[in-house]
This record gives sequence, structure tokens and C-alpha cells, in this order.
Amino acid sequence: LVIVWQADSLAEVFTMSHDQKKSLKRHKRSAMKSGLILSILGPLYTVAGGIMGLPLAQCVDLAPW
Repeated sequence: LVIVWQADSLAEVFTMSHDQKKSLKRHKRSAMKSGLILSILGPLYTVAGGIMGLPLAQCVDLAPW
């Protein structure tokens, strides 16, 4: 998310067209929404999936140590 955000911000500096700037701002917003969804639903799915016995939830390791 941080890399996409910074790349969009850098591209926004060098972009001249108003439509391109609007497109970059839309992309930044959608990247932020996706990052929030992943950071909220990922751990929630891991915890709830582990309780319900879903096999995919066991593949996610939030604390690798």
C-alpha cells in the first residue's frame, strides 16, 4: 500500500493533465480502501476461520516467530 501510494504521489507531481490527476487520485483512494480491507478482514478471517475450522485460515501465519 505504501509503495503504491508513493508511486501515485510521485506520478501526480509529474502529471500535467487534469484528467490524469483525477485518475491518480481515484487510484490512491482505491488502494487505501483495499489496504484497509486487507488489514481488517485478514486477521478477522484468520481468527474466525481458525475457530470454525476452515483449512485456509491455517495457512496464514500472522506471527512467524
